[in-house]
This record gives sequence, structure tokens and C-alpha cells, in this order.
Amino acid sequence: MRLGRRMMLGLMLGGVARTAFGEEVTVSPYPKARPEGLQTRAIPSGEDLVAKAGLGGAVAYAVAEAATGEMLEVRNPLLRLPPASVAKTVTALYALDHLGAEHRFVTRVIATGPVREGIVQGDLVLAGGGDPTLDTDGLGLLAEQLAEAGIRGVSGAFRLYDGALPRVAQIDGEQTEYAGYNPTIGGLNVNFNRVHFEWRRQGEDYSLRMDARAERFAPDVQVARVRISTRDAPVFDHEPGEERDEWTVARAALGNGGARWLPVRLPTVYAGEVFRAVAAQQGVTLDHGTRVEALPEGREVARLESAPLTVVVRDMLKYSTNLTAEVLGLAASRARGLGVTSLPASAAAMTHWARARLGMRHIDFVDHSGLGGASAVTVADLVHMLSAEGVEAQLAPLMKPVPMRDAQGNVMRDPPAQVHAKTGTLDFVSTLAGYAEAAGGRRMAFAIFAADLDRRAAAKAAGVEIPQGARGFNGGAKRLQQALLGRWAGLYGG
Repeated sequence: MRLGRRMMLGLMLGGVARTAFGEEVTVSPYPKARPEGLQTRAIPSGEDLVAKAGLGGAVAYAVAEAATGEMLEVRNPLLRLPPASVAKTVTALYALDHLGAEHRFVTRVIATGPVREGIVQGDLVLAGGGDPTLDTDGLGLLAEQLAEAGIRGVSGAFRLYDGALPRVAQIDGEQTEYAGYNPTIGGLNVNFNRVHFEWRRQGEDYSLRMDARAERFAPDVQVARVRISTRDAPVFDHEPGEERDEWTVARAALGNGGARWLPVRLPTVYAGEVFRAVAAQQGVTLDHGTRVEALPEGREVARLESAPLTVVVRDMLKYSTNLTAEVLGLAASRARGLGVTSLPASAAAMTHWARARLGMRHIDFVDHSGLGGASAVTVADLVHMLSAEGVEAQLAPLMKPVPMRDAQGNVMRDPPAQVHAKTGTLDFVSTLAGYAEAAGGRRMAFAIFAADLDRRAAAKAAGVEIPQGARGFNGGAKRLQQALLGRWAGLYGG
């Protein structure tokens, strides 16, 4: 019998194992099934990735099923390390729980007497509500409301009330004095309690400017003044006063020009000066403001509300603003009726709440922003919090997307997972915690901490702003975070 080409092909595809030539077919026309797990065998282990990173210090991580909290992989899960700005995730939940998602901070202007022919017959009070987002432009809007109401001046005095929150001299005493991210906190906060310092070379000398700039307004201020010193170090030095901050800057550090934000140590005086300046631009004349301990009774003549708390929290997590975190934490503690008068007391209240409400057992916070290196959290507790009932729905939409990158640091066009998380960075501390949705649809909650506490302590003792090796450590930690996320997406992503 002769077999045609079509018949021969049909018999082979039909699984016939022998041919008309008397020989057995030794190679199946079907591809052999790959051994189970072959695709994941090439994924490096977590220990291999940590060893390759070569960071030194300690590395801890945990990843879990987001919906159930079932742990998938851990390393040093109960090692207590500084959370850095990842602490802001706990602060966000603390504030949302006690203030409410629709809470708005309110700044008011109160007249203690009637207005006659444009003059307030009494005092005019700028009453802060602790708004962490208030800026010079916001004070300008309040001044415009006064002008629209026909107010041109005051027969009494211009007063300032900041009692809505306790005054905190600075968030962390171990930071350099001139760190703009370590400001004073109070009930009247403007421009995150920072002043803009700008310098330009003019021949052999420099022109110096201190202002309260925003998008619309940028008035010069006198509450903070700076002069040049012939020293080489430190770059900035600060002399506190009752009415102004006196700064000096090292000539050797100025170069041809530049700008930076410096912290304001007299935020209430600063707010009063800025409001007086923008009010003058609206034709409203005010004298130098004086602080009052108690809020006077009177009629509200101008009002400014912040965005809803969800928006404030989202921006805090995105830009990692320390002042916002501290205000939210203090305001939440006050809303609980605790009457806290210091940052450590409020942070301790948040610690107790997180233990009871979120089951975070091995934690201690010294502030609400994570700036203080004495705060301690475990990755297991963070992942337990992130996977607690209702937390993902509340927190994940407020977290910023974190792009996944390849080995060269380029953003992946088709990443193995979509990541929304909070980053944290201190000298020799790098943290990341949040949610990752793998390409297969599985959602995971994770936390990754890397910290070299010995090198951090040495850097703090040296007192330099950017310690040698800190950037390299943090860069390596971020690459390790990316590698671990890639591992988990490939191994557990479904």
C-alpha cells in the first residue's frame, strides 16, 4: 500500500506510532510538557538578592496576600527598625479614623467689634486652625475677603491666635539646624513654616533675599534675616530670638548664586508678618501682630478652608511633607480629647491606638512623620496593618504609584506588577511599604526595610547634612526593593 503525503501527515498528527516503513516514530509531534515550576526556578531567592545588594547593616522584608494577610515570604519579620517616612501610612489612618475623611482645617479672621466706615471698632484676629497646607496665597485670599467686606483698617490691634495645636520647637533635634524639612509646628503654619532664601553674586559681594513666596504673592520678610560669615563651616548657623530668626551663612558655600528653604522657628510671627504684607496689597492696613493666648469672641469676617482630609493625606503621602504629618497626628490626638501638649505624647497616643486598632504589636513612634530615627517598627506589623480589614480600600487609593525599573534603572513599559506604596529615606535607612498587583491579578501587601544603624549613628555624631556613603546605601536599597518586587511578582503573582 502506498501512502499519500496527506495520509502520512494525518496519521502522524493522529498519534500513529509506526509507519509503513516498519520503523517506530521516536519523536512525538507534540511538544513535551515542561517540568512543573521550571519558570520559577530561574527566579533568584530573596537571600541571593540581599547578598548581591551588599548593603551591610540589616535587611528585613515581608510580603503577604493583601486580602487575607497570609504571609508568603519573610526575612527578619520582627526586627525593629526605623520606618522613616513609611510611618506616614500609620499617621494617615490615625487621622482619617479620628478626624474623618471630609475634615477640613479652617483659618479665620475675626473682628471683635463692628465695622464703621471701613474700620473695625476693636481688634482683628488671625485665628489659625492648624492648617498644614496654608500658604501665602491662602493668606492673600483672606485679605481679599476683608477688602471685599469694605474693611480698610482696625481701631484696636492686630492679633494672632495659634492655640489650636501645641507649639513644637522642631520635629527631631538630631537634624541639622537648617533642614527645611524639620520646621517648628504650631496652630498657625504658613508655607510649611519655611522661608525662601535666595542669593546672587554681585561683583565681589552678594545680594540676599528672604521671602514668603507662593504662586501669586512673594512678600519679603523681616522675621528671618541672614548675613554672610567668612567661616567655611557650618554652612548655616542660627541664633533664635523673640521677634526674628537670625541666620548666618558661610561665604565659601555660596558660589555664584542659589536658593533654598530654611525652617521658620517663629511661625506665628511669620504668619502675622506675611498676612500684614498681603493685606496691605489689598488696601487693608494692619499693625505688627501680637499673639494672644485665648481666642477672643467676635464676628467672623473672613474664612479659608483646606481641601478635604483625603486630599491632604494623599498629598502628604505623595510629597512626604513632615509638617503635614505632624499636624495630622497632633490634630487627631486632640480630637480624641487627649489634650496632648508635646509631639512625643501625641506619638505615644498613636502608638497605643495602632496596637489596639491595627494589631501592630512591636512598634514605638516618637513622632508622626518618621523623621526621628528613634521610632521602631517591624515589617511584619506593617504588612499586618496593610492587610487588615478595610485598610487597603482606605489607604491604597491615596498612595502614589511607584514605577518598576529594570537592572539599568529604566522604567519598565510592561512591568510585572503595578505598585502603589510609600517610600521612606533617612541617612542609611531606606524603606518601602504598600501594595503590588501582579500581572496575573494577585494583590500583595509588602514592606521592605534596609538600615545600617551603626553608620547612621556615626553620621549623626559627625553632624554633616549629607554623610559620605548615605546616597550609595540608599541607592542600593532602592535597587534591592525593585529586585524583591520583581521576584514576588514572578513567584507569587499567579
